[in-house]
Amino acid sequence: MKDNPLTDPEPVLRYPWDVPPDPGTAIEVAEGVLWMRLPLPMKLDHVNVYALDEGSYWTIVDTGFDTGKSKAVWQQLLNGPLAGKPVRRVIVTHYHPDHIGLAGWFQAEFGAELVTTRTSWLFARMLTLDVQPVPALETLAFYRDAGMDPAILEKRATERPFNFGDVVAPLPLGYTRIQQGSVIEIGGRTWDVHIGNGHAPEHATFWSRDDNLVLAGDQILPSISPNIGVYATEPMADPIGEWIEACERLRQHARPDHLVLGGHKLPFTGLPFRMRQLIDNHHGALSRLLDYITSPKAAGDCFAPLFKRSIGEAEYGLALVESVAHLSHLYQTGLATRIRREDGAWAYQRKD
Repeated sequence: MKDNPLTDPEPVLRYPWDVPPDPGTAIEVAEGVLWMRLPLPMKLDHVNVYALDEGSYWTIVDTGFDTGKSKAVWQQLLNGPLAGKPVRRVIVTHYHPDHIGLAGWFQAEFGAELVTTRTSWLFARMLTLDVQPVPALETLAFYRDAGMDPAILEKRATERPFNFGDVVAPLPLGYTRIQQGSVIEIGGRTWDVHIGNGHAPEHATFWSRDDNLVLAGDQILPSISPNIGVYATEPMADPIGEWIEACERLRQHARPDHLVLGGHKLPFTGLPFRMRQLIDNHHGALSRLLDYITSPKAAGDCFAPLFKRSIGEAEYGLALVESVAHLSHLYQTGLATRIRREDGAWAYQRKD
């Protein structure tokens, strides 16, 4: 009988491992499945990557940034836990640089096959070719639309922005596409591909038919919610709507015994409970936001009800794009209106 994620036992998260692997080491989380970590130079200071044993070679899932430090850690892993066997296939869950950063390096240096979704490959390929010394005019206009703090906007206008190409290796031509409904063999298991959205378009997750493993990338994380933002590339995107739809759909596959191997934090069980949390988190944020915008407010004015904590300059950009995403969702679903303020920012107000 099909499991019912709303009534199954274990409505809490459990963490089989309290301590993550040190850089250059691995933890075997299931037969032939290794959990490893790569460092990131930011507040979220790591990304989880996985290696699945194919017998004579490895398939790895996600890669970390393209930095000298990451390559050194990978060399330790290749010589140590991976026992000198080659990496012949790289599966990338989504196009963000901490996940696809070294995919091109594995292709070029080791002849590995790249497997990912079409959107992930196209976004990554495009963004590695788009390096800017200062923010594009469209980006600055988007920041003004969002009501960015004027002092921060003035500073960012003259600084080199985050460039994808700075931390992502060039991607050679050629990849293997996966999509919703794909079935793929990895590490002696058969996996169903289910596509998520919101955090990244066409984000791949993998659900084993043979045991309880789920390779979730950033679509399903245990103790944090991934950033869901709107950017100048598609200012009228609705990632909040896409996120909620994807979570509702993926929840139907969730079992309490699933061992979820995510892109950050610790592996966990209790997936039905976590899926409800991820959905309720954004419904709660939208509700708080509606109560807050009884008078017109721009995205830059809405950090307090959304995040319920102070936002520093290092977090400001991610907070701003997530605030835009929530306000725009309310506007596009008819729950709020928007007008231009005198400073040019869009100000959103709850519709009576």
